[in-house]
Amino acid sequence: MDHYDSQQTNDYMQPEEDWDRDLLLDPAWEKQQRKTFTAWCNSHLRKAGTQIENIEEDFRDGLKLMLLLEVISGERLAKPERGKMRVHKISNVNKALDFIASKGVKLVSIGAEEIVDGNVKMTLGMIWTIILRFAIQDISETPALPRLVLGCPFARPTDQPAPSLSPGSWKDGLGFCALIHRHRPELIDYGKLRKDDPLTNLNTAFDVAEKYLDIPKMLDAEDIVGTARPDEKAIMTYVSSFYHAFSGAQKAETAANRICKVLAVNQENEQLMEDYEKLASDLLEWIRRTIPWLENRVPENTMHAMQQKLEDFRDYRRLHKPPKVQEKCQLEINFNTLQTKLRLSNRPAFMPSEGRMVSDINNAWGCLEQVEKGYEEWLLNEIRRLERLDHLAEKFRQKASIHEAWTDGKEAMLRQKDYETATLSEIKALLKKHEAFESDLAAHQDRVEQIAAIAQELNELDYYDSPSVNARCQKICDQWDNLGALTQKRREALERTEKLLETIDQLYLEYAKRAAPFNNWMEGAMEDLQDTFIVHTIEEIQGLTTAHEQFKATLPDADKERLAILGIHNEVSKIVQTYHVNMAGTNPYTTITPQEINGKWDHVRQLVPRRDQALTEEHARQQHNERLRKQFGAQANVIGPWIQTKMEEIGRISIEMHGTLEDQLSHLRQYEKSIVNYKPKIDQLEGDHQLIQEALIFDNKHTNYTMEHIRVGWEQLLTTIARTINEVENQILTRDAKGISQEQMNEFRASFNHFDRDHSGTLGPEEFKACLISLGYDIGNDPQKKTGMMDTDDFRACLISMGYNMGEAEFARIMSIVDPNRLGVVTFQAFIDFMSRETADTDTADQVMASFKILAGDKNYITMEELRRELPPDQAEYCIARMAPYTGPDSVPGALDYMSFSTALYGESDL
Repeated sequence: MDHYDSQQTNDYMQPEEDWDRDLLLDPAWEKQQRKTFTAWCNSHLRKAGTQIENIEEDFRDGLKLMLLLEVISGERLAKPERGKMRVHKISNVNKALDFIASKGVKLVSIGAEEIVDGNVKMTLGMIWTIILRFAIQDISETPALPRLVLGCPFARPTDQPAPSLSPGSWKDGLGFCALIHRHRPELIDYGKLRKDDPLTNLNTAFDVAEKYLDIPKMLDAEDIVGTARPDEKAIMTYVSSFYHAFSGAQKAETAANRICKVLAVNQENEQLMEDYEKLASDLLEWIRRTIPWLENRVPENTMHAMQQKLEDFRDYRRLHKPPKVQEKCQLEINFNTLQTKLRLSNRPAFMPSEGRMVSDINNAWGCLEQVEKGYEEWLLNEIRRLERLDHLAEKFRQKASIHEAWTDGKEAMLRQKDYETATLSEIKALLKKHEAFESDLAAHQDRVEQIAAIAQELNELDYYDSPSVNARCQKICDQWDNLGALTQKRREALERTEKLLETIDQLYLEYAKRAAPFNNWMEGAMEDLQDTFIVHTIEEIQGLTTAHEQFKATLPDADKERLAILGIHNEVSKIVQTYHVNMAGTNPYTTITPQEINGKWDHVRQLVPRRDQALTEEHARQQHNERLRKQFGAQANVIGPWIQTKMEEIGRISIEMHGTLEDQLSHLRQYEKSIVNYKPKIDQLEGDHQLIQEALIFDNKHTNYTMEHIRVGWEQLLTTIARTINEVENQILTRDAKGISQEQMNEFRASFNHFDRDHSGTLGPEEFKACLISLGYDIGNDPQKKTGMMDTDDFRACLISMGYNMGEAEFARIMSIVDPNRLGVVTFQAFIDFMSRETADTDTADQVMASFKILAGDKNYITMEELRRELPPDQAEYCIARMAPYTGPDSVPGALDYMSFSTALYGESDL
């Protein structure tokens, strides 16, 4: 500041000196000061809902003078006297003057009596003293006052010449216009102003200031132009109002910027929360719909229907479930990223809606996979059961048909009364025939028991057509019991007449006795040769082949028996022909004819090669199945260990400290790419597994890995690499946001790994406590005290004497920060967040409240108009929609509570 500037400042700050001389030299100054000081006082008194009309009259009782001082100082004065007497007025004015003096202002020749008497000179001097102390002193201390009045760059556009250094230069109005154009260039086009048109310049400046800057008009342009030298005090008072207006606007702009930044972060976080809630709801809804379908264990009656169920389950595994696995992984990644952003912006941790926590989704997913595994096992068991049922049902029908064909006509035969009119030889023949029938009946006992056993097994396996099977079986058993009763009754009748009938044809009897078992053997052989079989291994088919070869080895002996039986019949024929015996052309002891024996024998010989072909084809099929088992086992034995190895390598990368976080992230992404490139081998294995299932192969001795093991391992591998990459990205985000160096990050990682004894990637409460102490945090007494790194002796003494020197209450507070979900473990990301936030400088609720208070003009509330004027439209509407109405004693219509809103942004109250 040069000599002239210093002298001017000293002159302005001495209001009492030469006051009489100034007013007497130029009476126009009194008019200017009256108008300027009155307007200045009203600009403050209107905040209290009042104003003055006559400056020397309205301050005489001291009431409005005390009110003016309270408004401009923000302090409460002593309680005023409400009486109308002169003594009361003098007391009020003295209280006001004492308050001015208490602010370090020396009052000379100004007394309460002069103010009460309406002394214009003293009243204007007092107001000037107040203006200097409360409106200009702060400017002069900065030192802005001389520059403001005398035309420094503060009061002119950067591309225009400065006004004259004399206060009188404000007469042409360019100084006021330049002052406005400097800060609000859109209000005045400074280039179009003319120095020779002061009235237009001044009126333009005063009108713009009153309309857009809320600065009342304190002077008339005609008064300034019509005066040789405008009053300096009036000019200084007017110009100081410009200073305070522009200074307040700058503070409001700063406050608005801070609020915009905070609101933008909050809006982004709210959108992330909404996205998480929707994705979690959709995934849980899909699981809720899928589990009942997998829990539906209503069996089908046919093999085709059950195979269709198995195909539907394969489509679910191949088409519907993989996208949901990706959604689940993405949900966990989004949740971790959101929590990181909330911690970095000093916001409370995000707690999803009830039932939508990550743990809830994991529990629901676990239930889904458990039900899914049980459903697949049930499907395969049902297919095996139906396959067994079909085989048993066919076997039942074959045996029942053979038995029914055998019993056809037996009851009628047993009820015949032919023995009543027969001769002795005929009776003996009938008796022998009956004995042969009893032998045949006994031979069929095994078949009846087999039919009953098969029916019982079909009932136990819940065969869908069990009623008809039971009815047929019951009919056979009832008929069998009736046959037994009839046989016994007929024998008794024949034995009663045996004494009368002694002739019997021994040859026919011998034929019947040998033909019956042989015939039964042939029927059994035909049953066995036509019997279907189910095998699952080469060993089983080899056993059937061996049994068949053994059967073929008995055929020569059987052929000899057949020839012997036919020889007996031939001998009977020879005797009949020789002795002309009347045998009526039939054997009385049996219905089995030589033609029937030969026919069945020929049929057995035809069935043998067919059985050979069926066994050969089944042997080839089992060989093909064995190749499928070996092919699947070879691939599974490679893929299974590969997945386990990759899981271990990812675990090592996540806890080692080789290189920077970017190096670790690059390394992990390379691993992710190599893992994704391995997907075709998984798909190839899925194809082999489908071939195995289509071939109905249920076990594989060549590998311990099932397709389910491979699927679960593959899904875990994809989830682990994605989660690990996300953790490293969050660490980078934390490091960059908090300004943590790579050396600090390595130190944190080394400490974390040292106490992670089981290499699980997390710390238990005691491990975390020890880790904090090792890094020098003494939170036993003062939760904010940082002691630096402890040496070995201090650390040992701390552990022994203080039990880690960590109070339970303080440790519980820290655990609530690093483990908000109360899982009982601390992740490395949470550990980094805690270590970085100890020294981080982030926005707080108090800072946001202070910013809103600036925008509100020091009020305890803010209006919608003020929000829309100071903030961008979208963020202004965001605040209006969420701010509660203000209910304080100084509330006005439309007032909003910005204090509760600010605390809610940081989780200190409900939004």
